[in-house]
Amino acid sequence: MRIACVGAGPAGLYFAIAMKRRDPSHEIVVHERNPAGTTHGWGVVFWDDLLASLTATDPDSARTIADHAVRWSGQVVDVEGQPPLHYEGGGYGICRRRLLEILTERALALGVDVRFESAIDDIAALAEADLVVAADGVASRLRQHRAERFGPQIEAGRNKYIWLATTRPFPSFTFGFVRTRAGWMWCHAYSFKDGMSTFIVECAPETWAGLDLGAMPADAALRELEVLFAKHLDGHRLVSRESRSDTLPWLSFRTLVNRSWHADRLVLIGDAAHTTHFTIGSGTRLAIDDAIALAAAVNRHDSLDHALDQFDTDRRRALAGIQRDARRSAEWFENLPRYIHHGTPAFFTLLLARRSRLLQRMPAKTYLYLRGLYLSLNGRAAPPLAAADAQLSGKHRWRGEPLSRAGLPMHTSPNETRDPLSRAGEG
Repeated sequence: MRIACVGAGPAGLYFAIAMKRRDPSHEIVVHERNPAGTTHGWGVVFWDDLLASLTATDPDSARTIADHAVRWSGQVVDVEGQPPLHYEGGGYGICRRRLLEILTERALALGVDVRFESAIDDIAALAEADLVVAADGVASRLRQHRAERFGPQIEAGRNKYIWLATTRPFPSFTFGFVRTRAGWMWCHAYSFKDGMSTFIVECAPETWAGLDLGAMPADAALRELEVLFAKHLDGHRLVSRESRSDTLPWLSFRTLVNRSWHADRLVLIGDAAHTTHFTIGSGTRLAIDDAIALAAAVNRHDSLDHALDQFDTDRRRALAGIQRDARRSAEWFENLPRYIHHGTPAFFTLLLARRSRLLQRMPAKTYLYLRGLYLSLNGRAAPPLAAADAQLSGKHRWRGEPLSRAGLPMHTSPNETRDPLSRAGEG
């Protein structure tokens, strides 16, 4: 089969790897409009479930990724004015640029033709390909040419955020909240290689505007953020890839869903097909899951049409619950004033429950009371909200281990163990 992948991110590169592993006779070209080594962001997080999927698909690249990953252990929740809390858990961070280098090197070794500075804006330029895979991101140009078929819907989140880095190591995933003159601001920080950590800053738009961060020169804005997060940075500097530009590139997260993921021989994967808010830390894993699933579907079916139909159905169904979790997580942070005034232990409980529909429908104090009641029963009685939940969603289900073991990292994989009440209300 002649295959063209547009976009040399994790989704496009890993699909090429998976297809070559299944059948080396495939002719696969990966087109990337940017020069080699160009990427956004700094480090990405993942968990053992991704390593297991990588190992099952391509053990060679899985070993290399594991060798270059940094393991972070536990989580720190630090709310200004209160003692920080430490919880168990763990995951991995890896430099996004290094991850792409590993995948590119592996694809080339398998015989994939990877072409940088090769912009493809229209599927007509790939007329000879039997299959065209659009892995060109949330602003996919190929998707725009079939917009009536894909039915994309993009919704911008309310909060502002920026993806920075720092030279301070964060051996634990650290979530730090600081009070500014214009409202609360917080960071998501974790190591991704020796001597470097990701440092995402997020805040409400009113705080962003009140601090004049949108108009402040980039270097001055970095210095302002260093002052605000001085305790967390411990004398280290913040770094931006755009620090020499006029202003820092603050963003509002764009949630993308598509009515369909394929149109004839064109199929969407990764951020071209869907996005999930960074507060659940699943973007890279889901992109690679798409790649693995698409390769499996194409290999399993004799008909490409049937393969793409099955991939479309299966992956959209698999993503439905994760995207719902991501939307609720984003909304929780957009409504931080509802939760931040609680003491740190209670605040962390609410943070773990941020994906719960029930928490959105009741005061936080009520949720905490009901959770405490359930905990006092040691998990042996029926969940206190089962009847109410059945009325809300038509069904109820409970996952996880006893609440006493709920000390988990905040950026957790979708199949994590969680507080049972945090799952209540999900249809």
